[in-house]
Amino acid sequence: MISFELGVEDLADTRFALSPLGETVLSLRVLREPGLSAVHLPWRRDVLGRLGALDTGLLMSLVAQRRTLPDFLTPRPASFAPDFEAELAVVRATPPGLVRRDLLAAHAPDPLPDPLRAAGAAADAPVARLRDDICELLRRYWEVAVQPTWPRMRLLLEADMTYRARQLAVGGARRLFADMHPNLRWHDGVLHIGAMISSHHVAAHGRGLLLLPSVFVHKPAPPVSPEEPPWLAYPSRGVATLWTRPPTADEPALVALLGAPRARLLGLLDEPLPTVEIARRFRVTPSAVSQHLRVLHAAGLLSRARDGRQVLYRRSPLGDQLAGGVGAGDLRAGEVRAGEVRDGDPER
Repeated sequence: MISFELGVEDLADTRFALSPLGETVLSLRVLREPGLSAVHLPWRRDVLGRLGALDTGLLMSLVAQRRTLPDFLTPRPASFAPDFEAELAVVRATPPGLVRRDLLAAHAPDPLPDPLRAAGAAADAPVARLRDDICELLRRYWEVAVQPTWPRMRLLLEADMTYRARQLAVGGARRLFADMHPNLRWHDGVLHIGAMISSHHVAAHGRGLLLLPSVFVHKPAPPVSPEEPPWLAYPSRGVATLWTRPPTADEPALVALLGAPRARLLGLLDEPLPTVEIARRFRVTPSAVSQHLRVLHAAGLLSRARDGRQVLYRRSPLGDQLAGGVGAGDLRAGEVRAGEVRDGDPER
C-alpha cells in the first residue's frame, strides 16, 4: 500500500491537471497488454496499424514486467494543461543519474531489458543518449497514437474534473475520493492507495496533491519513487464512450416529431451534462448542439442549471414522459451528420 499524508495546506493546494505526455506514456501499457482493458481494444487495433517503422522494442521496454513506468517520463505538470512539447522538454532535461535511477526502479527486481541496457552504464553519456532516443521516439508515437484523438480525450477528462470538483464542493475530501476508485480510501488526513506493488508513506509537507484523470489507467497510479511529490493518475469516468460509435436512434415516431439530432439529445440527457460533454459524445462542436438544447429547453423537455461557468442540461419530467416509451439505450447519442446541425452560439 502507498499512502499520502496531507495536511490542511496540502488539501488547500489540491488541484487537477491534464498531461498529454502522461497519457501517451500510460497508453503503452494498453498497447503492450491488450487484456488489460477491453474498452481500449478499438484504439489499440487502430494504432497498431499505424506504428510503421517506430522502434516498438524500445517503446515496449519502457513498461516493466510488473507494469510500472519510469517516473521521469511522467513529470508533474506545472500548469493546468501543458502542451506535449513543453512536457517533453522537461523529460529531455532530466539528469542522467535520475534517468538511471528511475529505469532501474521501474524494472526492479528484474534486470533491464536489452533496449534499455545503456541505463546500467556507469558513465552518464550513454544514459543521456538513451534518454534523448526515448524522447524522440515518444514524440513520434504521440503524433501517431494519441494526438489525433487528444481533443476528444481532453473533453472527456475535463468533464470528469467538473464532476470531481462538484463532489469536493458538496462533501469535501472524503466525498472526492469516495467513488474515484475502490482502491482509494481517505481516513484521518491520509489517502491510502491499495493493491500497490510498492509500499511506502509520503508526507506531502506543503507540496499539495495533484490529481490527473486518465483515459489509460485502470486503477490509481501514483509515482514509483517515494521521493516524488504526491500526485495520482486515476481512471476517468466515461472512458467506455470514447472509442465506440454510439448507436443511432431507432424510434421512428420520436425522430419524426423532434428530428434525429434532438431525439438523440433527449435520449442522452438522463443525467446532467454540460454542453462540451454532449458535443464530445456527438463528436461535433459545442456550438453545433447549443441551438438544439435551447429549443428542447424552451419546449419544457429539458431542465438546466448553472454549475460555475458551465450549464448542465438534463431531461425534465415532461422529457422523461416523452422518452418513456422508448428505452433510454435506444436514444443514446448517435453520430450527428454535418447536414443535421448548424452552428449556433456556444453555451457552456
